[in-house]
Amino acid sequence: MNRNEKIVFMGTPQFAATILEGLIGSYNIVGVVSQPDKEYGRKRILRACEVKEMALKHEIPVFSPAKIRNDYQDIIDLKPDLIIASAYGQIIPKELLDVPKFGCINTHASLLPKYRGASPVQSAILNGDTETGMTLMYMNEKMDEGDIIVQKTLPIDITDTNTTLFRKLSDLGLEMLMETLPDLLSGKISSIAQDTEQATYCHKLGKEIEHISFHDDAKKVYDHIRALLEEPGCYFMLNDKKYKIEKAFFQYEENTEAGIFKGLENDHLRIDTDNGYIEIYQIKPEGKNSMDARAFHNGTGRHMIGEQVG
Repeated sequence: MNRNEKIVFMGTPQFAATILEGLIGSYNIVGVVSQPDKEYGRKRILRACEVKEMALKHEIPVFSPAKIRNDYQDIIDLKPDLIIASAYGQIIPKELLDVPKFGCINTHASLLPKYRGASPVQSAILNGDTETGMTLMYMNEKMDEGDIIVQKTLPIDITDTNTTLFRKLSDLGLEMLMETLPDLLSGKISSIAQDTEQATYCHKLGKEIEHISFHDDAKKVYDHIRALLEEPGCYFMLNDKKYKIEKAFFQYEENTEAGIFKGLENDHLRIDTDNGYIEIYQIKPEGKNSMDARAFHNGTGRHMIGEQVG
């Protein structure tokens, strides 16, 4: 059933675009706020984010302030009854938080107060967690510290990458909103304060994390790899060249040589770790197209067997 309350949606990546698309048609989305267009690729082509593209597809007005703390009047002018944020990327000022009748709510991809911050999905995988979840919360002026409306848990499969987990969590977030919004917009929702003493934090990932070291536990190396697939990606160095890992798994084994490239085994490339090895099924050499393990081995890989990976 379509509701008439005016809603402004705030978000940026595909994670948020999935949620926005699910709300359109059931709710009155009067405006969308996203991060400004960014330059991509070597040619520095300006491109809109996924949320903006979704809004334009449905002919919804879009606002993309560089700094929302200084530029929010256009949003106030929409007179929203509710603001929904999802991976927006900026702290919303109090002047805007105070406007909607039903408040401002956020979908956060962790079980708050765990993993407050910018990289909750990647952090859960990096730390080897076996479950995560979604939190629907009221926003305040601080980062992910608002009162919790509802939470749901989600298991992390051993084959999940950040991409597959983001997809599952966005679907879960949409499901939670569709279940909760009718009561919220009817004034029937209660919330609870977060336990600040249990809070943990995760920050925006830097470029340095994309480099993979194989001198560690095999599962930890695998978790590092899958936490970054397929965005922003991860790589290792071999003979001063960069090799991007695109599909991998791990195995435990005794008497391995950490960091040594072992070449092709069955249908994968093998690089040893402290107590096992990483199986690489898809790889992209620097300056070349992506290829499977056998194609790489038949090309240059067979000449690198026994080399130290950096």
